[in-house]
Amino acid sequence: MGDVAVGARSGHDGEEHRGRPAESTVPAADSAVTPGNDSGAAEDGRVTGEHTTAESQGPGGTAKTPKKPRSFWKELPILIGIALVLALLIKTFLVQAFSIPSDSMQNTLQQGDRVLVDKLTPWFGSEPERGEVVVFHDPGNWLRGEPTPDPNAMQTFLSWIGLMPSVEEKDLIKRVIGVGGDTVECNKTGPLKVNGKALNEPYVYPGNTPCSVDDQGGQFKVKVPKGYIWVMGDHRQNSRDSRYNQGEKYHGMVPVKDVVGRAIVKAWPINRWGTLPVPDTFDQAGLNP
Repeated sequence: MGDVAVGARSGHDGEEHRGRPAESTVPAADSAVTPGNDSGAAEDGRVTGEHTTAESQGPGGTAKTPKKPRSFWKELPILIGIALVLALLIKTFLVQAFSIPSDSMQNTLQQGDRVLVDKLTPWFGSEPERGEVVVFHDPGNWLRGEPTPDPNAMQTFLSWIGLMPSVEEKDLIKRVIGVGGDTVECNKTGPLKVNGKALNEPYVYPGNTPCSVDDQGGQFKVKVPKGYIWVMGDHRQNSRDSRYNQGEKYHGMVPVKDVVGRAIVKAWPINRWGTLPVPDTFDQAGLNP
C-alpha cells in the first residue's frame, strides 16, 4: 500500500519533499516541454515522471486504482481450510496423539496420559526395535470384552484431524521385548530373557516380578518370526499382552505392518511431560541372536 500511495502522488509533491519552494516544482513536472529549465530541474522531472507513469498509470495511460485488501472474514474460511489440511497431513504422516486407557504400562505411563506417536519413520522402512514403546492396531481380539467408547461429534471431529487422541480406533500400547529372530522366555518369576540374556528392567511396576507364575501364559519360551514383534506391558501382573494371547490368530505376536508408530513423548498432563527412551538393558552386548 505504501508504494501505491507514493506512485499516485504528482511530481509537485515529490519536489516539495525535497525541500524546494512550491513554485519551483511547476517547470520540473513539465521540464521536457518547458524551455528555460536548468539541467538539474529537467533531470529531476524526468525521474519523477517515470515513477508516475510506472506506478500511477495503467497501460492506456489511465490512473491505476489501488486494490482494496481482502476482507478478513473472506480470508478466514481459506485459513481454516489450510489449517485442517495441515492437521490431517501431520496426523497421517508425522505425529498423532493417543490417550492411555488402562494401567498396563504403569509406571511408565499412567491412565489418562497423552502420548505423541512418531508415524514418520515407518514410512522410510524403519521397524520397531527392542525396548521401544509402540502403538499398534489390535492384531485380533486382544480387546475383546473392553467397553466401546461413544464419542460426541466434537470429539470425533477433533480426533479425525489429529488434535485429540483417537477414541474409535482399536489400538494398544506396549513395550517391544522381542523382534524377528529373537527367542524370548520367562521361567518362574524371572528374570525375563531375550536370546539367553537376562534383562534388567527398572521400568517394571514396583512390586511386580518380571515374569508371572501362572498357567495362562506367564511361563513361556517363544521364537519370534520375521515380520513380527513380541510385546509386554510394564505392569507385568496387570497387562494382557503377547503372553496371554498365544491362542489368538498370530499366537501372541504382533505383525510389524500393524504397528502405528513409536511413542516418543508424554505430552499431557504437563507435569508428566517427558521422553520415552529405550532402556539401557536393550543395548547390552550379545543380545542380538
